[in-house]
Amino acid sequence: MRIRRILAAVIATAALAGLGLTGAATATAATAATAGSVSSVTPGECTDGGGTIDRSTPVLPTCRGGMYDGQTVD
Repeated sequence: MRIRRILAAVIATAALAGLGLTGAATATAATAATAGSVSSVTPGECTDGGGTIDRSTPVLPTCRGGMYDGQTVD
């Protein structure tokens, strides 16, 4: 009887720990997808979103203003 209680407690703890790790991984993935990731847009997307293409940036053109402000333009 005592072994069953201990086994049930171990299984419950493992299940809760697994859920915690899954939630942490999901939160980390969501954060990485939104924070700090700079995506690129097409010239049409930039202008359709209300922005203008700034070609004076050193590496790639950048969308200025509008919905895609600050994103690179491919």
